[in-house]
Amino acid sequence: MSEPVIQREPADIRARIQAAAGLSLDRLPMLQLIFDRLATACGDALKHRVASTIFYSLSGVESGRFGEFLDAYDANAVVGIFHAPEWDGHVLVGLDRDFIFTMVEVLFGSDGSEPPVEEERAFSAIELRVAQMVFEQVGRALESSFGLVSQTPFRLERTETRMEFAVIGRRSNKAVQAKFLFQALNRGGEMFLVIPQSVLNPLRPSLAKVLTGESTARDPRWSQQIAAEVQKTEVTLRAVLEERHLTLGEIAGLQVGQVIGLDATPATRIKLEGNDRALFWAHAGQAQGAYVLRIDEVINQDKDALS
Repeated sequence: MSEPVIQREPADIRARIQAAAGLSLDRLPMLQLIFDRLATACGDALKHRVASTIFYSLSGVESGRFGEFLDAYDANAVVGIFHAPEWDGHVLVGLDRDFIFTMVEVLFGSDGSEPPVEEERAFSAIELRVAQMVFEQVGRALESSFGLVSQTPFRLERTETRMEFAVIGRRSNKAVQAKFLFQALNRGGEMFLVIPQSVLNPLRPSLAKVLTGESTARDPRWSQQIAAEVQKTEVTLRAVLEERHLTLGEIAGLQVGQVIGLDATPATRIKLEGNDRALFWAHAGQAQGAYVLRIDEVINQDKDALS
């Protein structure tokens, strides 16, 4: 007796094929942009806490096996496990030993004159607290950066100093790793972000798009400030009751005291101009002893040019 044939939905089959094939980073341009934004956001978050000049930069993105990524930092890093509830998955952020030691010196006002710490020892309570502070800032930066393609908070669940306990999936599972270089006091360290492929697979369509006009240096607060200041700009308006076309000879014949008749009446519409550009049609009137204008409609430049 033959085994029954199990038929699957086409979408299920496509998902399995994609998962087996792995991620092609060249086909996910938005991922590079997101990581660039993450580096900028992390740097901006630290600038107001330290007196020294610091630099955050993306140094590389690669795909591979989850276990291989962690083995490279065995006994040499602190990692934070973040839960992204809208994705129903986890991501891992790690700080290597040099990163933490450099960050401690920067935060406590070192000038970099002393040699860097090179001894192999367990992390102190202060160093782990500094790592916790960095993770909290990275979580907010992750939420802001990935907001380009998907809105989800990144909640820090726990920190680990031993890589065998930093488990968010099987060691053989495929993942993407982004490395970030942190520099300060003529030294530096490395931060790394590991995202399982199973988390990124549902985001493939959004990550494959090219977002035009996006700038990693754009600051929403700066844009709002510029818009507010532009709106405070003073503009001179001119109300044109009627226009007369005269020949040069007629203008030359004008004399002091001569009256030029107008065809306009109280019902005639008045054109309101700004910077020699027609803006509105209006009607004249009086209110509280002063002349006033009531705007009737906006002047359509294209329509008026064709008429």
